[in-house]
Formats: sequence, structure tokens, C-alpha cells
Amino acid sequence: QVQLVESGGGSVQAGGSLRLSCAVSGRTISNYDMGWFRQAPGKKREFVAAMSRSTGTTKHANSVKGRFTISRDNAKNTVYLQMNSLKPEDTAVYYCAADRVGGLYLPVAGSDYDYWGQGTQVTVSS
Repeated sequence: QVQLVESGGGSVQAGGSLRLSCAVSGRTISNYDMGWFRQAPGKKREFVAAMSRSTGTTKHANSVKGRFTISRDNAKNTVYLQMNSLKPEDTAVYYCAADRVGGLYLPVAGSDYDYWGQGTQVTVSS
């Protein structure tokens, strides 16, 4: 059974930075494409970033491109989301997810992912 546990969320002022971590247990993350999603109050869950299991290829949503960076440390079985230049509109619960099957392209839909963490709250004040 794969378990994902996010940490690193918190409250920060606009322009600040946070680094989210997603610790994975039960399987090695080298077998999964990994992704980050977020959901703000009253809004649908949205894709933030994804990273390939094999090539290290990444994809970031346009809304975070140039500010957020997804990375992984296979030795620690952990995925990270470095978030810089945070804006109030980044306020949301952030979720880590793992895609077991994979495909030709990096998964950006929530339905592509098989395992999810419980989420960590990020609040950005103006």
C-alpha cells in the first residue's frame, strides 16, 4: 500500500517562499510519475506540477511557471514543491499524488493519479 504524506505548508506573506515535501512509503517513487495539485475554497482541484518517473521531465501549470519547481529525491523517496514569489491566489490545500501506470505524456488530470496524500494548507496574505 502506497502512502503519501505532505508537509511544509503554513502561512506566509506575499512574495515569500515555502517548500512542500511529500514523503512516500510502501513503494519506491522511481516507479511513479509524481504530481502536485491544489484546491482553493469553493474552487475545483487544479494541476500544479508533475515530474516523470524516469527522465526527470517536468511540467508546471502556467499560473505557477517560473515561481514553483517540482523536484524529487529518489534516495529519500520524497517529492518537493519549491514555491517562490507566493501570491494570495496561491492560497489552497496542496496535494501530492502518484501515478502508477504512466503514459506517453506527463499526467495533468487528477483522474490519472492512483494515490493521494491528505493535503497541506498554504495561506498567503497580502
